[in-house]
Amino acid sequence: MWQSYLNGLLIAFGLIMAIGTQNAYVLAQGLRREHHLSVALLCIVCDAVLVTAGVFGLASVLAHNPTLLAVARWGGVVFLVWYGAKALRRAISPQSLQEGDGSGQRSRRAVLLTALAVTLLNPHVYLDTVLLIGSLGAQQTVPGAYVFGAASASLLWFSTLAIGAAWLAPWLARPATWRLLDLMVAVMMFSVAAQLIRTA
Repeated sequence: MWQSYLNGLLIAFGLIMAIGTQNAYVLAQGLRREHHLSVALLCIVCDAVLVTAGVFGLASVLAHNPTLLAVARWGGVVFLVWYGAKALRRAISPQSLQEGDGSGQRSRRAVLLTALAVTLLNPHVYLDTVLLIGSLGAQQTVPGAYVFGAASASLLWFSTLAIGAAWLAPWLARPATWRLLDLMVAVMMFSVAAQLIRTA
């Protein structure tokens, strides 16, 4: 049981720590202190559900249905380009400098819907979380313990990322930091979209 748990924990940590669109969004919300704990919780729950689905059957369904992956890919490209363009516009706009002072804060619903889109419209979540982590989990002696290990990795990572970013926010709340943050998010979104187009 513990071997399966550790396998899930380590494999999920290895994949989840790579800087991606989801991590960039959680980091940005943490630095803005804008519903960052709710965003982290949503990412944790989504990862746990997707890993569970992958371990108990969805991985094999996706592996044998390229049409579903194609729909996810092109939907993801459209969303990533749109969100990247918004971040780039904030990076070059004087109004982006007011992000840190609490003015114009978005509602929790809007923030969570964007977090859900960043998570579920990114095809990498299906390739990594469902297919890779899920198919490896299906081979474990105790698949349930493996799922719990992977969920523990998400809990530790996203909690640390959101809380750590919020803790650092007072030291990083400078106009140049906000511009750099938005620019980083834009580059991340565009690069993932380009990668998806190239591998289509």
